Amino acid sequence: MSHHAQRQERTTPQRITSGGAPALERARAPDGSRLGLTLGVLVLPMYVALGAPSVALPAIGRALSVPFGATAWILAAWSLTSALAMPVAGRLLVRWNPFQVLVAGVVTLAAGSVVAGAGPTLAVVIAGRLIGGAGAGATVIAVFAAATALPRRQRIRALGIIAAASATASACGTLLGGAVTAWLGWRAVLAIPVLALPLLLAAWPSRHALTRSGSGSSRNGSGERHGSAGRLDVVGAAMLSVLAGSLITLLQAHSVGLPAPVTLVVAAAGALAALGLWRHVRSTPDGFVPRRVIASRGFLAAGLVGGTVFAGYYGVLFRAPSLIEQATGGGPLKAGVLLVPAAACSVLAGRLVGALTGRFTGWQMSAGLAALTVVGVLVVAIFPGPIPVVVGTALTVCGFAGAQAVLVSLAPDLVAADDRDTAQSLLNFMNALGGGIGPAAVAGLSGIVPGPVALAVLAALPLTGLIISLPRRPAADRRPNPTSREGDPR
Repeated sequence: MSHHAQRQERTTPQRITSGGAPALERARAPDGSRLGLTLGVLVLPMYVALGAPSVALPAIGRALSVPFGATAWILAAWSLTSALAMPVAGRLLVRWNPFQVLVAGVVTLAAGSVVAGAGPTLAVVIAGRLIGGAGAGATVIAVFAAATALPRRQRIRALGIIAAASATASACGTLLGGAVTAWLGWRAVLAIPVLALPLLLAAWPSRHALTRSGSGSSRNGSGERHGSAGRLDVVGAAMLSVLAGSLITLLQAHSVGLPAPVTLVVAAAGALAALGLWRHVRSTPDGFVPRRVIASRGFLAAGLVGGTVFAGYYGVLFRAPSLIEQATGGGPLKAGVLLVPAAACSVLAGRLVGALTGRFTGWQMSAGLAALTVVGVLVVAIFPGPIPVVVGTALTVCGFAGAQAVLVSLAPDLVAADDRDTAQSLLNFMNALGGGIGPAAVAGLSGIVPGPVALAVLAALPLTGLIISLPRRPAADRRPNPTSREGDPR
């Protein structure tokens, strides 16, 4: 054999594996639709748990002999720990694959829901919701970590299905909550997320696909991913937790009757946490909130857009059932039935986003989805009657489902491959925090101004997201990936 032939024989296998993913590996890559369906089913109980308890709050207050305002913490606790668990779960993905994080999240979610459903006092119920919310946050991060590791076209397809499933579940939460409260009682409503356990078993055959779909970041010889890895930055996590918690608490202070001295203490704690976090990020660039991630072009903008759209959607979802009840004279079950068409719009939004991906940039689509949310909030605020409320809710459902798919898909392209898990968790944190801010703002303002005015003020949040999206250039949709391989179809 000639020297040239020997060199060609030695280099050809290397060229096949390093120049791009082998054809066999691409053929075995998880199908976006199938994986999206598997993951979408898994998130159903978590998103139902956001809306379902809202219709059971009066019954909970009566059963536990507490003021109705105090039951608002049942909703706030879930949103708060769900948001805070997301960055922590992102760091767990440094050492664990998405399926391992998924199992841990679902088990925690189910355990907390059992505690909440069986709680003899409001304090125990809130503790269970705190635990369950943390499990939900970890589960969501594992789901998105698996989906966003797919090639770009498959990624959008999977995320569209997941977004449609989450929006449908959250919008149908009031229907299920009303039915379960009427037939089985409020404790069964709080225990609904336990259904995630059998759904996890149903997804067990797909565990190998979920394991392969982990982060696109490289691993070192010990199997640990490079990038923003390392020990958990407890100080940074604590300051972010205090900041998020104080913000949600301040927004709900009036609705739950928080004393003025306590409100001032919470405000001071939040201000100190914000200042401390800012200084900590500057002095600890690889900490819990990595400076290179939040400094990446377009990352904070994506988080703010998502947070404002989520705020608009969840703020409307918080008020829509009671508005329909007032307009029709019916109960929560009737309100839930009327909101089903709005929930169905999430499927349309997911398909529409997938179809428009090649025609418009991510920022253009996010601007349009934020505009839909603004219009939806204003329709609910201005026009009385059940039909306008359903139409306005449907518009916000489209904005929520579409923005979730677009922005979560956009985030990995804004940072280096090694930072994808961290970026994804921080983006979802901002989204979930916005989802908690929306209802808290509406509840807090409703005690000061009329309900329609509170909703009109809420519209300023997605309007801000629209303004942020408009000046973004198409070039910002993708950032060159220094670790990507030639031939990668992403």
